[in-house]
Amino acid sequence: MRNQFCEKLNSFSSNSDFCFLTGDLGFNALEPLAKNMKKRFINVGVSEQNMLSISAAFARQNIECWAYSIAPFCYARAFEQIRNDISFHNLPVRIVGNGGGYGYGVMGPTHHSIEDYGTLCTLPNFCAFIPTFDEDVSPIIDRLRQHQGPTYLRLGVDEKPKDWIVPKYKKWRQITQGNGPTIISIGPITTTYLEKFNALEDLRPNMWVVSELPILDNLPKKLITQIKQSNKLIIIEEHVANGGIAQQISLLLIQKYNLAPKFVHSYATSHVFSKYGSQNYLRKLSKLDPENLIKIIRNLYK
Repeated sequence: MRNQFCEKLNSFSSNSDFCFLTGDLGFNALEPLAKNMKKRFINVGVSEQNMLSISAAFARQNIECWAYSIAPFCYARAFEQIRNDISFHNLPVRIVGNGGGYGYGVMGPTHHSIEDYGTLCTLPNFCAFIPTFDEDVSPIIDRLRQHQGPTYLRLGVDEKPKDWIVPKYKKWRQITQGNGPTIISIGPITTTYLEKFNALEDLRPNMWVVSELPILDNLPKKLITQIKQSNKLIIIEEHVANGGIAQQISLLLIQKYNLAPKFVHSYATSHVFSKYGSQNYLRKLSKLDPENLIKIIRNLYK
């Protein structure tokens, strides 16, 4: 998704009131943006706390500011600066974290980003945007630019099947239909399951993806109807359980809809493992792999 991100930002890079800050990252992806922006593309070095405070200062001067790094470096290392300098002042800084979830898996827990949107959405005024498909990046950036407060964009890798037709971007989208359970997912991990659903026949799920947080408003009427009909809900996220979308959605289902379906939550179970590997390897250790989801679905109907 980095290439789509760079291409979109390049489309308005000539705007003199637009600046881009990076914590010495973005190589082999953001060079075209740096070339076009010249002095407005600022490499602050390995100084993420300073990067976020500088971003707040730019935003205070009505300069459109984007701050980019590996996800945990920009939201975890600089959390105090985000809270005090950006969130409390409701400044429209666009924080961009690459490698959401276990994206930098082999590098170990310091590089995992599995508590990011839950953490940032505890702060006043914050919204998080999580694209599922490469095609989501451009419309999400348009949404980010319209938003008046601080935002977080979590980038990953689109793994959709070849020739998959991507539905038009919306906060909520149904991406598969069937007579099986209802599934709600978030982010590009969603795309890893799509081909496997072909083997489910009559248990093919009604799968929805959500891309904007926090989830504070009403859920789609069609989604509620499907949850009532199936009475089985699976929520999937490459994020720890605490602060994730499952907690937000469960609260809404109880408070607003008086619903308590048979429920399974699949999530990132740990930062620390005995050994590390690829993103898919760590997903499998957390039982977030497609094969395990198929087992969950079949077990719901035993």
